[in-house]
Amino acid sequence: MDPTNHNTALASAFAEELARGGLRRAVVSPGSRSTPLAVALWREPGIEVTVILDERSAGFFALGAAQASGEPVALLCTSGTALANYHPAVAEADLAGVPLVVLSADRPPELRGIGAGQVIDQIKTFGEAVRWFCEVGTHDADDTGLLHLRSVACRALARARGEIRPGPVHLNFPLREPLAPIPVEGAVTATDPLALHGRGGRPLTAVTRVDLEPTEFILDEVAGHIGDAIAGVIIAGRQTDSELREPLAHLARASGFPILAEPTSQMRLGPHDRSYVVSTYDALLRDEHFSKGVVPELVLRFGELPTSKPLREWLAASGADQIVVDPTGGWNEPTNMAAAILRADPTECASGWAARLEKLSSEGGTGGPLPSQTAGRFVQGSSRPAPEAWLEAEARAQNALAGALADEAEITEPALHAALGRAYRDGDLVYTSSSMPIRDQEAFLAPGEADVLFLCNRGANGIDGLISSGTGAAEASGRPTTIITGELGFLHDLGGLAALRDVTTPVRIVVIDNGGGGIFHFLPQKSALEAEEFEPLFGTPRAVSVEKAATLFDLPYTRLNSLDDLPTALAAGTGLIEVRTDRQTNVAAHRRIIDRVLAAISS
Repeated sequence: MDPTNHNTALASAFAEELARGGLRRAVVSPGSRSTPLAVALWREPGIEVTVILDERSAGFFALGAAQASGEPVALLCTSGTALANYHPAVAEADLAGVPLVVLSADRPPELRGIGAGQVIDQIKTFGEAVRWFCEVGTHDADDTGLLHLRSVACRALARARGEIRPGPVHLNFPLREPLAPIPVEGAVTATDPLALHGRGGRPLTAVTRVDLEPTEFILDEVAGHIGDAIAGVIIAGRQTDSELREPLAHLARASGFPILAEPTSQMRLGPHDRSYVVSTYDALLRDEHFSKGVVPELVLRFGELPTSKPLREWLAASGADQIVVDPTGGWNEPTNMAAAILRADPTECASGWAARLEKLSSEGGTGGPLPSQTAGRFVQGSSRPAPEAWLEAEARAQNALAGALADEAEITEPALHAALGRAYRDGDLVYTSSSMPIRDQEAFLAPGEADVLFLCNRGANGIDGLISSGTGAAEASGRPTTIITGELGFLHDLGGLAALRDVTTPVRIVVIDNGGGGIFHFLPQKSALEAEEFEPLFGTPRAVSVEKAATLFDLPYTRLNSLDDLPTALAAGTGLIEVRTDRQTNVAAHRRIIDRVLAAISS
């Protein structure tokens, strides 16, 4: 605790508790009113501070760092509109379940609403987007004040980590002068050792995590439903825990269910068993004959529902019972048809169900709490057959995709994502923008053995803040990082490039420049509007010069003219890699490629 004056004492006690509670990273956007907190965070040995001037970029940097590390990141700004610039990142953190501790300095009550400078209403700025809001208050550095600040820090970390859903919290600090660390004699009047020093190396108040181990009833009941199902699928959407890979692969083998795996499920790429992984479901389910032939009775869902529209439509039309494993307390259920949402650890669920199914198989479908298999799929000493319809179609689709992509004369966006997948290496991190990049990654990234962490901002699905998010993830994880964005997403977060100078791990930013908003060419707006309306409203050409942006921020720049050069460009380290495509021809390329796949699976 720093006794220089009452503000330094309170702020340093608060920072001590954050560090003792496990917070390791803070992002600070400088300002005068926030000086006591900024200095306290900077001087706290257990906290690494990154300074980012632009609050919107700072918010997304902290978001990416928290998502990559899985731990809360503190975010500090001064009073006024600085705080409002955090709102997009806070909204994403809320919907994606990412832990942030937002700290805002504020004018004290006597300076609010009277025309004093740099004052807005900061009370509950983020509404219901935060797990907890606290007006920390104005306090003396006495026993009561210091204990209050220490307790607030402990509670903020507990709420950010989730009870049970992680997310942002917002603490508002009204601060009076002196803001700078100027000595004030007698400012600290506390005498209680607990108030002055806390508990040494541990937090004032430790908070245990909620136990998410599934009950025996859940494991037995759901395993019974899996055993009774004639056919089923596992749908794996966005989640960040690579430890789920092997248990989910084990469950697929034991159940005979294929895994329809979106890249951000961490199941598409990795060293785990991928023999039941299906990556081409977006194309396969466009074929009416195939989609009707693989209608499931039961669907097990892990992570968020993937982006694919054909998958969502097929799922809605199937009438299948859906069991959603959602351990973080959200309502991840856009179909409005799920039979159950389980607040339980996904890894424990997958492992427990697989073990029970194997027991059922070895016992010939009798005995124990599991119902017998009346359809004859479990017999003595055997296991479920592989889901041949899915796996044969996957093999045909992958062959067709490889041939179709190889036949494209120019660089296409589908071919780019396939080439990126081949270029990724163990330990890489990939941060992908919403809109077309995340959809093309889902549709065209082939399975592979590289151990890669895939992240994205799919809570609010915005394209803003992508560069800052990816850079924050790179800094927090230390992984070589590839950020994939369109040029409009690039333009949205151009200021985020400034943070790259302080990141030591390689950050490769792949900018797909198709001259505007390419996704709208796939949407009804294209056919419903004349060109003179569609182009300015949705095509939105901006003629962004990626090369000039690289020069402005003193970053290496590469214009990719051949996909053969992609591995070399990525290996070069931090820099911008521009890939130019055409919006009009991109639509035609997508259709050609998908047509090849559909022809292959129907032959």
